[in-house]
Amino acid sequence: MSTQPSFPPHVLKYGDLLAATAAKVLASAVFVSNRDPDEAIRNSVTIPRERDGHTWFTAEVDRAARSVELTLANGVSRTAQQFGDQGCVILPAGKQPLFEPVAVTSTLPPAEETEWPLGDVASSTSASPLAGSVLDEAVDIAFANPDDCTAAFVVVHRGEIVAERYADGLDFETQLESWSMGKTITAALIGLLIRDGELRLDDPAPVPEWRRAGDPRGAIRIRDLLQMSSGLQFSSNEPSTWVAAGYPDHTLVYTGVVDVLRFAISRPVEHAPQTVGRYRNCDPLSLGWILQNAVRARGEEYLTWPQRALFDRIGIRRQVLETDAYGNFVMTGFDYGTARNWARIGLLLLNDGCFMGERLLPAGYVDFMKTPAPAWEQPEYGGQVWVNGAGAWDLPVDAFHAAGAGGQHTFVVPTHDLVIVRMGHRRGGETYAANLKQTQRLIIEAIERR
Repeated sequence: MSTQPSFPPHVLKYGDLLAATAAKVLASAVFVSNRDPDEAIRNSVTIPRERDGHTWFTAEVDRAARSVELTLANGVSRTAQQFGDQGCVILPAGKQPLFEPVAVTSTLPPAEETEWPLGDVASSTSASPLAGSVLDEAVDIAFANPDDCTAAFVVVHRGEIVAERYADGLDFETQLESWSMGKTITAALIGLLIRDGELRLDDPAPVPEWRRAGDPRGAIRIRDLLQMSSGLQFSSNEPSTWVAAGYPDHTLVYTGVVDVLRFAISRPVEHAPQTVGRYRNCDPLSLGWILQNAVRARGEEYLTWPQRALFDRIGIRRQVLETDAYGNFVMTGFDYGTARNWARIGLLLLNDGCFMGERLLPAGYVDFMKTPAPAWEQPEYGGQVWVNGAGAWDLPVDAFHAAGAGGQHTFVVPTHDLVIVRMGHRRGGETYAANLKQTQRLIIEAIERR
């Protein structure tokens, strides 16, 4: 088989960037999720290994170094390597990250000795009447089409796991690609700072560069960033939004070895705040800069703060928040968590920011998150969560959810005391929705019949 394909123009021009993200995704699949490299290349890597009779790339997985070197057929090569609890990082030209990795540890007791939801032991009492054939049928449908690449499916009703299944080779401890569901974690962490009085929703965003006299970014509030309505100029993956460089900013934060937080806050204004709602990574990344600054101002270790401040409080012993080469969290997409972790996050949001009776997020904050943002043309986005105001999913109108590429979802349905987690791989991103909607209908009907 020939190894000299005729690359499309965008691959020739941006091969370095495409190779970088493919190496990172493969490294994370192997070293964070413990998946087979060939399976991960087939189902998760964002460029094809083979197409039109040509080999597009080769990948060398070095288990001793815990790295992946991916080389395109035109000779372009990039490497990603695991750096402890910060997951896998795209290496810069110097082959070393520009930060010192930090161990992230949990103070929680062993999960196998602790009842759900703080641990993994099933409760001895059942609060949910759901059981049996309807749930079995719903889960069967979620996994019915192999092309959907469903990896995990968990249903929590009245606080109890009532259905759970994983693809072959995976289980409830597998850290799975979560992609943009990480934006919802950013919102939760910002909520903790609001609870502590360090931020307020309607405060001007505390970015010094934006506070200079005459800078129009000075009008951007925390609220605007949460609602993806800041108006910062940031091209999406749609070519019509691309600027002169011809490559989308939305993707550059993943593929380029840039300081993602500094890059986000450096963007100029395109629209006045709260006039245009659009899905752009600059808004949650700007929140990430604010978060990092606030944590360090408290004298706390930034890379371990989410574990201490949030995850240990809701039963999550490990959630891999990957960084860029500068040590900044890239929670717009480079994050890995188990399906049960996401179910716990769903429970936190379901219960108005409380967990096991302890208030973590300020009263009213989750109401803000799940309220449609006024600048969006359709009632489909809130505060770093998607909302069901336009009826996109077969769930009640009050439903809202974290969502990520490839069919990652954590649905929260307050009227039905329900959380549904569906996780999958990128290859199934175009096909999974039909079966997921059918499972939703079955679960809702089963609850309403009770």
